[in-house]
Amino acid sequence: MQEASFSGFIRTLFYIIAFYYIFKFLAKLLLPLLVKKVVEKAGENFQKQQQNTQGNSWQKTPNNDEIIIDSANAKKTRETKKVGDYVDYEELE
Repeated sequence: MQEASFSGFIRTLFYIIAFYYIFKFLAKLLLPLLVKKVVEKAGENFQKQQQNTQGNSWQKTPNNDEIIIDSANAKKTRETKKVGDYVDYEELE
């Protein structure tokens, strides 16, 4: 069975602190680049999605005279239930 020594504790504490500061330094350097790449990739995906949805819902005819709207993707308005008539009450004095 091994016993813990004071010098081993100090060495371990030094490694933990050194690792923390190295990680913090590298995060400051590399994290902005990583975030920039992620944002650019998300923007590209968004543009592709927009182009796909515009290409599917708007189709031009060969004559270029009319535009056909694909209503399969269009949102339908919901009708609200009418429960009763509105009664306007006046206050009596």
